[in-house]
Amino acid sequence: MSKLRILVLTSSTGGGHDARAEAFAEWCFELYRHQVDVRIEQMLEKSSWVARLGVNLYNWIQKKSPWMHKAFYAVVEGLSLINGRTVTLGRGYYLDVLRTYRPHLVFSVHDCLNRGYFQLARAVLGEGPAGRGGSGGRVRTATYCGEFSGGWGYSINWIEPTVDRYFSRTATANDYAVKKGIPRERTRVRGRLMRPREHHEVLMHDEREHFLSHQLGLRPGLFTVFLATGGNGANNHLALLPTLLRHASRCQVILICGRNREAYNTLIHWRANHPELRCHIEGYTDVMHLLLQVSDCVVTRGGTTTCAQALDHGCPIIFNAFGGIMPQEELTWKFFHNGAASPRIENAGDFEALIDHWMREPAAYRAVRDRFRAARYTEDPTLLIDELVALANEVCQAELTRYPWAEPPLSAARPGATAEALHQG
Repeated sequence: MSKLRILVLTSSTGGGHDARAEAFAEWCFELYRHQVDVRIEQMLEKSSWVARLGVNLYNWIQKKSPWMHKAFYAVVEGLSLINGRTVTLGRGYYLDVLRTYRPHLVFSVHDCLNRGYFQLARAVLGEGPAGRGGSGGRVRTATYCGEFSGGWGYSINWIEPTVDRYFSRTATANDYAVKKGIPRERTRVRGRLMRPREHHEVLMHDEREHFLSHQLGLRPGLFTVFLATGGNGANNHLALLPTLLRHASRCQVILICGRNREAYNTLIHWRANHPELRCHIEGYTDVMHLLLQVSDCVVTRGGTTTCAQALDHGCPIIFNAFGGIMPQEELTWKFFHNGAASPRIENAGDFEALIDHWMREPAAYRAVRDRFRAARYTEDPTLLIDELVALANEVCQAELTRYPWAEPPLSAARPGATAEALHQG
């Protein structure tokens, strides 16, 4: 039996691109088992030392000096000229992957891995018919863009007009992609690309209380603030904790540190010296979706994956703008500010004023929570996977058996935290 092969192009600039690549691979196995072979390649890092340096610089800027990214972003946009029609940096490695793996679909989840990459795949694996767009031949191409909106920060490198299928997270972002050159008939809006377990593991009220008390050592009924970070561990946790300490009788906190071991060690020490504030501390976590379900709000930068998870689980976002907002984060902030009036903090004083206000006037928090949850949308997450597999199968022509998947009931899909004292005023 022919095995359908899909090559996924990603890079570890932040954690969102890799998270979407991994989610896609897990979904393919969930629905098609061994009939679909998914190969994930961190193409920038593995193909070129220059690109690898750029990835490391990006992550350093995000962690240390977000304001610097405006200049860095402008430089990266120049890749649209370098990779206009073919791949320049890392060409040899990419060619080797194409020739040895021979994918039926090249699927990009990263802005810098579209232009040139699709054209080179067609040149190696078989050209399609002449004319604008549509690969034809022996390979198909697709892009999943995780941006929430368009404008400054939406990289031109996402836009490769010859792509066979272009998936956007929101209708707003989709309209912008069309404006920049993607033919509308090849676009789709598909917002939910998260791991299968995040859809399966939806906690009911009693389960949330049990998770808080037995897994996290926290107390149901207290207002739970989640101080989050991306995989590289950029955070401002220590600057925010004094505010929560002043409200220790009504608040508790969940903190994650990503892969930042220094931050983890510092916070463990801080907790030992402030026993009055209930704290749960983790390094890198694999249960983000559960932590969001038991939290009343999350403080995070504008990373698309965390914000998408927060929206899906109904956990209001406080946007962390310490040190400025990176251009890509600006797209996320704009979407949630316009659509849900999400608050933004630029320093510890902003956070203090916001939490003090919510503690004094619980109705103000409830209004923020209700607006945020009203922005949530529902969607069958398997639709995107089926469309991509079908696109690849236009080339492979395999007889696939699709395994069924049942979405959790709607009543279980709208979890809320359990800080009754604050919610009831």
